[in-house]
Amino acid sequence: MGYLSIRQTSEKWNLSKRWISDLCADGRIPGAMKIGSYWAIPEDAIKPVDERIKSGKYIKSKQSCKR
Repeated sequence: MGYLSIRQTSEKWNLSKRWISDLCADGRIPGAMKIGSYWAIPEDAIKPVDERIKSGKYIKSKQSCKR
């Protein structure tokens, strides 16, 4: 099994290097290992699902609390 760097993974998944680094640090990429100050990500790792709120429900509820 081969490994990719954060830069290679960010190009493969079309995500920023910072976001990939955060995903690794949060343990959301199975098999990712930190070697010194670098992350090694398995070539066959699957891109994690984006769990951020996109519906706007959070924004709407936050605005209603300000009233």
